[in-house]
Amino acid sequence: MIEPISGQVSMTDVSKSFTLKIDGKLQNVQALKSINFDVKQSEIVTLIGPSGCGKTTALRILMGLETATRGLVTVGGKVVNGCGYDRGLVFQHAELLPWLTAAQNVMFGLEMKGMRGAELKDTAMRYLELVGLQDAANRRPYQLSGGMKQRVGIARALAIDPQVLLMDEPFGALDAQTRESLQGELLEIQARTKKTIIFVTHDLDEAVLLADRIIVMRAGSVQEIIEVPLPRPRGDLGALRGTALFAESRYRVWKALHADQAEAVH
Repeated sequence: MIEPISGQVSMTDVSKSFTLKIDGKLQNVQALKSINFDVKQSEIVTLIGPSGCGKTTALRILMGLETATRGLVTVGGKVVNGCGYDRGLVFQHAELLPWLTAAQNVMFGLEMKGMRGAELKDTAMRYLELVGLQDAANRRPYQLSGGMKQRVGIARALAIDPQVLLMDEPFGALDAQTRESLQGELLEIQARTKKTIIFVTHDLDEAVLLADRIIVMRAGSVQEIIEVPLPRPRGDLGALRGTALFAESRYRVWKALHADQAEAVH
């Protein structure tokens, strides 16, 4: 029997394989190979690695959208067996329902959870206020910028009060200025809510700026887990980029991502 790793979230010896048709033949493709990591309560952990390394697959298994081929996944000490309100997911694109207002999009998950009446509206407005969109509550998605849509997506995920917030490259499609602004806002929201966050990104700077620890993945495996020594609260992210601690942490992650190249040089 597999014993879970200690932590609020844990993936213990998790593997995932798919059967795909490639060049007309069915082939077994292994997306994850014996993944092991844990995430502590109120910690921000980022998953980084090249495309196809298994980051999103790991996140989908944590959410319960995919089932591991083998291994054990737990959240709050309970085995993950499908989706649940203990986890909230923010997608790369906000995936808002276009016929609903911002407030109604936030209410949607709450209604599925069984909330009704004045509490429903009050809760939705509270979380829109948390992401700075209380004045846009009655706008529909086509009336919102990309950054505003992502804020609604974050509010929707937080409104169900999950133990863990899972984020799949939520700022990847945004311009650099909006992205940096939302990074700062996410850190402020986490400081206020103390939510545990697991954040998938391709962006090296983003991984370092947000995380307490960075899980570097390559070819379906965990290459290295790197502690980020930047103090919290992190305040001015622009100024933080100019510090020696940021540069050192960034280089460590870069080195882990390019380990095979470094070995080839030597």
